[in-house]
Amino acid sequence: MTERIEYDEFSYFQDNASEYGIPYDGPPVVRRRGVDLGDGRSLSALVWGDEPPRLVFLHGGAQNAHTWDTVALALGVPMVAIDLPGHGHSDGPAHAATDPMGLAADVVIAIRELAPDADAVVGMSLGGLTTIAVSHLAPELVRSMVLVDVTPGVNREKGKAIAAFVNGPKTFPSFEELLARTIEHNPTRTESSLRRGILHNAVQLDDGSWMWRYRRFDDGPGSSPVPGEPATTDASEATGTTDTSEAAGGPGAQEPFERFGPLWDALAAFDGPSLLVRGMRPQSVVADEDEDRFLELAADPTVARIDEAGHSVQGDTPVELAELIREFVGL
Repeated sequence: MTERIEYDEFSYFQDNASEYGIPYDGPPVVRRRGVDLGDGRSLSALVWGDEPPRLVFLHGGAQNAHTWDTVALALGVPMVAIDLPGHGHSDGPAHAATDPMGLAADVVIAIRELAPDADAVVGMSLGGLTTIAVSHLAPELVRSMVLVDVTPGVNREKGKAIAAFVNGPKTFPSFEELLARTIEHNPTRTESSLRRGILHNAVQLDDGSWMWRYRRFDDGPGSSPVPGEPATTDASEATGTTDTSEAAGGPGAQEPFERFGPLWDALAAFDGPSLLVRGMRPQSVVADEDEDRFLELAADPTVARIDEAGHSVQGDTPVELAELIREFVGL
């Protein structure tokens, strides 16, 4: 008989805190909220705390809002972590899954409803590019920005290893096979953190196999990545790969990188302070020339390098990232 693994998304916070030495005096106040996008779709978000949110977090492609759990516990401030369209518990995008401007149009609606007065928007990878796009579409919502291991300079070559993982098998016969592949791709992460991440980011199907939650490039328009969940509506262009910094394309996929270059202009137009947090391990997708261009174009730039982190800084060194955000924002 296939083992069924029970999942409660709010049951792992003590494990997160214990693994990284964060003081824990009981479950944090966290609730899931949905935001109606007005076209039959909705975005889902985790709202931390009872006070007005100080921060908004946008995860990377093929991830979900729970990727920020340890960072949130280390910060201990009111915040919102949004599931991007086509990820986590959110409906799919209305346009290409790798179009930051299209994703930002949805995210703007969610920020206006959940955190209109936040001090900063923090985005990793696809979330970072979407953050830049949000600053262009609704500059009043982005008072400062933190870009976690991404710039508009990302390209196919820089993201090829991550793309190979994201665009891998769609289903896995068992949890252990899914875990083994994830460990192979994330050599700097602990097995316990990866187990939690998989439970947040995959679902067990009726036959006992496992499937990622996020939308892939081969999920057709209007489809739902997860069987049994509602199909998305208005998904008129679902042919891009599942990530931006991670995207490599595939049969029938659009080339996503052409969408990113114009974001340099959007970054240059942003007049608030911006922080680029760069992982220095080989998994990073930020090169020296990207950092140099960021420093040249941004109005008020800061760069922080973390030697022990790769692309997923929030997974490799979450406490260090939390302290950088705290200092940068002035929390």
